Amino acid sequence: MLFTEEHNEIRRTVAHFVEKEINPHVDQWEEEGIFPAHEVFKKAGDLGLLGISKPVEYGGMGLDYSYNMVALEEWGQTHCGSIPMAVGVQTDMATPALARFGSDELRQQFLTPAIAGDMVCSIGVSEPHAGSDVAAIKTAARKRGDDYVINGTKMWITNSTQADFIVLLANPSDDQKHVNKSLILVPTDAPGFSHSPRLNKLGMRSSDTAQLFFEDVVVPQSHLIGEEGMGFTYQMMQFQEERMAGAVMTIKALEQCITNTIDYTSQRQAFGKPLIDNQIIHMRLAEMQMEIEALRALCYKACEMYVNGEDPTLLASYAKLKCGQLTRTVPSDCLQFWGGMGYMWDNPVSRAMRDMRLTSIGGGADEVMLSIIGKRLGVMAK
Repeated sequence: MLFTEEHNEIRRTVAHFVEKEINPHVDQWEEEGIFPAHEVFKKAGDLGLLGISKPVEYGGMGLDYSYNMVALEEWGQTHCGSIPMAVGVQTDMATPALARFGSDELRQQFLTPAIAGDMVCSIGVSEPHAGSDVAAIKTAARKRGDDYVINGTKMWITNSTQADFIVLLANPSDDQKHVNKSLILVPTDAPGFSHSPRLNKLGMRSSDTAQLFFEDVVVPQSHLIGEEGMGFTYQMMQFQEERMAGAVMTIKALEQCITNTIDYTSQRQAFGKPLIDNQIIHMRLAEMQMEIEALRALCYKACEMYVNGEDPTLLASYAKLKCGQLTRTVPSDCLQFWGGMGYMWDNPVSRAMRDMRLTSIGGGADEVMLSIIGKRLGVMAK
């Protein structure tokens, strides 16, 4: 993929923003269990970073997805996974279908402030019994006059305690499970909406995650995104941006694990020499960096296909699976080279290991990616 000076300027802008506005506060936010999403998103929105590939008429830059991808890669320099994940939800998980299929009125009312950073949003898909099995969701949105009446629950929802609206996948009918779903925009100030206290997670500590409850929540049918019954299809389309985003955002975080480990093992003396002088350590670090470069190439290739109007599903699944594997092995192997220091809670590599463990689960587990790849290769039944 060839990058222009505009790509490079976006990289510099995000990198500077992360360095000045995010990283100095990460330790405090991790300790508090939440970061100020409205404050951070407003600053990012003022720089245009929340609408890089969104339509100009709603406040976006109108650039192709490659510009968004380089921004996402730089968000990975954040010293935790929580804030990049929250940004990815805002830009690549909750708003792609709204931007592509929402009515002009809906986009003016919700997409424009989301791009500006004036609103925080969440994507409501997973349920306690339905994670990767999206078709199994039970949340219902029944018609009553000109409204939907929504009942159900959503689980593991990022940004949820601070969100101004939820892009909700729900069932308006009892038709077959792949054609009975719609994406509906639900403001969080609607009567009957509530959320649990923040969930206590292994990692992503400063990301607010909760269970959502919908008890006779009424929203107008004009809040339907696109066509009724197309929600499953729209969500599958959104998943491709989510998976590319999730993969590319891990690249620099993984590289930070290696850089931090090189620094530590170069200084730490054991048996009369720096740890890094042990062949097993510097060869494993070299091998891991090679694997990260392979992931970067996969992400860029998937992005290139997407920009050119080709279906990126197979390459996006490759990238998501590869990053899931690397986010399990790279932080863990680096931690081993830190010895006892790696086992400390505030060690950057131990934080990366806790945060990145989610990558193999969220947005489609590794096993789901393998299933998609198998179907595309024709080695298993569709």
